[in-house]
Amino acid sequence: MITFMQSFLQQLEHEQLGTRKMLALVPADKMSWKPHERSMSMKDLATHLADIPTWITLAINTSELDFAATPYNPKQCNNSQELVEYFDSNVKDAEALLAKSEDAILNDTWALKQAGTVLMQLSKLQTIQHSFGQLIHHRAQLGVYLRLLDIPIPGVYGPSADEQGKM
Repeated sequence: MITFMQSFLQQLEHEQLGTRKMLALVPADKMSWKPHERSMSMKDLATHLADIPTWITLAINTSELDFAATPYNPKQCNNSQELVEYFDSNVKDAEALLAKSEDAILNDTWALKQAGTVLMQLSKLQTIQHSFGQLIHHRAQLGVYLRLLDIPIPGVYGPSADEQGKM
């Protein structure tokens, strides 16, 4: 039987493929575009997506993240190449850490805080699972942005409607 860490490593290997495809399509001239005034800009969404693997690293290496003590300042990516490079670097770090970590830490608690106020408190196992959920959620959100800009969407778990039209 494989360990949880090995399973997470396999899941990250699989999920990073589709995420890379989506990030590679982000047009540099649409970085400030938003589908709605309350939506994130394309740049903010894509950068957040590229940053999500760092949450796996945070879950393993720390017991909490308090935004008051450690403000969220993601790398500034201005085009799809920079987004993919940033994402690849974050995936590489997460993969290395997952490969050498033991399941024993997964019962430990991890918390997300704002100035000491707990926003979320989960086990490290749940935090890593939550990170994958966020990766999938924001990748799908980016897919909607791209679709609204009439950019063909790549398949993630099989052919997309755009790819099926080519078959």
